[in-house]
Amino acid sequence: MLRRERERGALLEALPGFDRLVLLGDVLELRHGPMREALAAATPVLRELGSAVAEVVVLAGNHDHGLLRGWFERRDPVVPLGLESAVESDPREPLGAVVAALAADGRGRVRVAYPGAWLREDVYAIHGHYADRHNTVPIVERLGAGLTVRLAGEPGGGPARAEDYEAALAPMYAWIDTVAQLGGLRGSGGDGSFQVKAWRALGGGGGRLGVRGRALAAAFPVGVAGLNVAGLGPLRPDVSAAELRRAGLRAFTQVLTRRPARTCCSGIRIARGRWLTTIRASGAASSTPAAGCTTRPGSATRRATVPTAPDSRRSWATPARPSSLIC
Repeated sequence: MLRRERERGALLEALPGFDRLVLLGDVLELRHGPMREALAAATPVLRELGSAVAEVVVLAGNHDHGLLRGWFERRDPVVPLGLESAVESDPREPLGAVVAALAADGRGRVRVAYPGAWLREDVYAIHGHYADRHNTVPIVERLGAGLTVRLAGEPGGGPARAEDYEAALAPMYAWIDTVAQLGGLRGSGGDGSFQVKAWRALGGGGGRLGVRGRALAAAFPVGVAGLNVAGLGPLRPDVSAAELRRAGLRAFTQVLTRRPARTCCSGIRIARGRWLTTIRASGAASSTPAAGCTTRPGSATRRATVPTAPDSRRSWATPARPSSLIC
């Protein structure tokens, strides 16, 4: 997206008002082709971003999970990942190239963390890809996680640590990345569109279906039922845009109630894309649309209107001079 001049210009114009830029995962799109092409396209943009702010925090998501491959191979597996681990980059690896581009002017600080990062004592930022383990929509990542868990097992009661999520999801992420590096699945055009095409064929985009599409849509619930019987679920046959969003929020709530609620104080707020989730003392979690920034302790706040949907706007508190811009 930031290759588009208009969007990049808007972000660069906003950055001087912030002390820190948080790149909340999927910094590179590694599912649309070879790594070298993604790096070549991203490097000029990363240089501009890094020169416009004092600090950049980089997190990884599902679409650029491959950036962490070298670090995972080097790190001591005995040391828990926890909620935040500092990631040391190697300049010879793709992640090192990302860090070098962000720090090209030598004035700003670049920090890489995984699986998330604390922005202050009550705000935790994470990409949200661990929700793939609990999603009820049969997306590729969810099916891969279900198959991995079915074959390799999982702790009783389900995942509770970052390592549990990595064990379930990393194999599928690695497979998808490898397919992308080799040109993509046949018929996908090598641009990562296979899953999108399947979704549209099932009527997920709301368009009219042809004879083939109607037949596929009629058979789809039967196939999903078979996956549930095979132990890969729970999955639902609804692939509408509304259900994609609802399922994602339900899944991420599962992640939050399994991990931070057990280890952090109540009232913690989790930044995940455009959503900010609050965990209460009971362990329950609720999600609300979040502004793209967080406050510093003791800073003055003002009210800002944040778009939540085409026909809905909601007010959210943002700082007079926010410390972090989350993208």
